[in-house]
Amino acid sequence: MAAPIGKLVVSICCQRTHLLGWHCLRYASRTSTQNLTSFLEDPSASGSNVVISGWVKSIREHKDHVFLHITDGSGAQPLQVVTTPSCLSRTNGVTFGSCVRVDGQLVPSPAKGQAVEVVAESISVLGACDNTFPFGARHAHTADYCRDFLHLRPRTESFASLLRLRSAAAALFHAYFQKNGYICVHTPVITSNDCEGGVVESCIGFILLILGDHLFQPAKNSADSDTEAGSQTESEGKRKPFFNNPAYLTVSGQLHLEAVASAIAKVYSFGPTFRAENSRGRHHLSEFYMIEAEVAFITELEDLLQIMEEMVKETCLRILEEHQKEMNFYLKRQGSKQHMDLVERAVSKPFAKITYSEAAALLQKRNDKFQFKVEWGSDLKKEHEKFLTKAPGQSSLKPFYAKVNLDGNTVAAVDLLVPGVGELIGGSLREDNLDLLSSRLQHLGILDEYKWYTDLRQNCQL
Repeated sequence: MAAPIGKLVVSICCQRTHLLGWHCLRYASRTSTQNLTSFLEDPSASGSNVVISGWVKSIREHKDHVFLHITDGSGAQPLQVVTTPSCLSRTNGVTFGSCVRVDGQLVPSPAKGQAVEVVAESISVLGACDNTFPFGARHAHTADYCRDFLHLRPRTESFASLLRLRSAAAALFHAYFQKNGYICVHTPVITSNDCEGGVVESCIGFILLILGDHLFQPAKNSADSDTEAGSQTESEGKRKPFFNNPAYLTVSGQLHLEAVASAIAKVYSFGPTFRAENSRGRHHLSEFYMIEAEVAFITELEDLLQIMEEMVKETCLRILEEHQKEMNFYLKRQGSKQHMDLVERAVSKPFAKITYSEAAALLQKRNDKFQFKVEWGSDLKKEHEKFLTKAPGQSSLKPFYAKVNLDGNTVAAVDLLVPGVGELIGGSLREDNLDLLSSRLQHLGILDEYKWYTDLRQNCQL
C-alpha cells in the first residue's frame, strides 16, 4: 500500500534537510537562512528570536559588554551583536575573521547608523581564524597586496563590495535587455570562429587561445577496432587533435548571435571571452565577461547609438538609485573620488558624438603632446581615447562585417569612450551587401572559412 502523501512529504523534507546539513527547521523564529542584511532593512522584525551565522569583522571589548560586528557578505553594513565578557569567555576563542553562530534576540539598537542589533544568548565558533590570516581589522589593504591571497581576497570588505556591485550590474543589464524584448542566447565558449577576422595587423593581438595543442586523443585506425585496448599498434603513441578542425577559446559570440538574429530579431549574450594579448596590463585582460547584442532591421547608425546610450544610462541610473550605499562604501575604499561624478554625468548629460575624421583632425592639432602621432587612417591609442568619442571609423581599421559608408573610406562603426576607462562599447552596422562582403572576405583571404557567413546574406538575413 502506498504511503500517505503527508508522510511522504515529511519523509522527503527530512531527507533533504539531512543532505543539506540543516540542523533544524525553526519556522517560529528567523534562522541563518536569512541574509543578515534583511534584518537591518526590516526593523519590524525586532523582538524575534534569531539564529545568525557569519564572520567576525571587529571586536570591541568594554567592562560590561562586548560588541561584535558580524557579516555574511550579503551587504556592506555588518550586524552588531552585543554580549557579555562572561558569555564570550565560554566560547573557544572568538577572533577577527572567525566564523561564528549566534543565538539571541533581535532588538532595537540605541546606536546611530543601525536600526537593530542582536543581544546574544550564546555564541559558538564554527571556524577559528588564527594569526596567520593576512588581513587585519580596520586596515586598508592595497589591491596588489590582496592579489597575493586570491583564495582569501573575497574576505576583504572592498572585494566583497565589488562582487556585490558586479552582481547588481549584471542583473540590471539582463533586466534592461529582457524589458526591451531581447532573447538571451548562450554562445559557445569553444569555437572555430575568429570574429575579428584577421582584418588588420593589430588584430593579431586578438588571436584565440588554441585548444588544439592541448586537447588530444589517441589516433585510431581500422585495425584498432579489432584489437584490445592494451595491444601494441603502429599508431600507438601518436596523437591527433581532439576536434577535427582547429578549435579556440572565443573572443566574441557576435557571429553566433548574428546567425540567431536572422531568425530572432533581438538577441544578446553575456559570457566569458578570452584574449591572447602580448600584455598583462589592466587594459588587456586574458579573460573577461562581455555583453553582446544583435538587432535586426537597423539601417541607421544613429539608431545603434541611441540603444547604446539608453542601455548605459538606464543601468547607471538604477545602480545609483538602488545601490547608492554600496557604491559609496566601495568608492570610499577603492578607486578615484571622481568615479561617482563620472557615473552621475553619464546619467544626466547627453553623450557627445564626433566622427572619425573630426576626431583625427582634432588630435592632429595636438600631435606635439602625444607619444603616437595621429594621421588620418591610423588607429587611435589609449592616449587619444581619453577625451574622444568617435563614430564612423576608417574602414581598414574595422572588421570585415562592418558596413561600408557611401564615401567608401569609412564604415558605420562606433566606439563609446569613457573618461578613465577608454573604450567601453564597440559596435557597427553589419554589411548586408553580399557582393561587397564576399569581395572583402576574398581580399582578406578568408572567404572559404566564412562561406557560412555569406550564406546568411544569401538566405534573407537583414
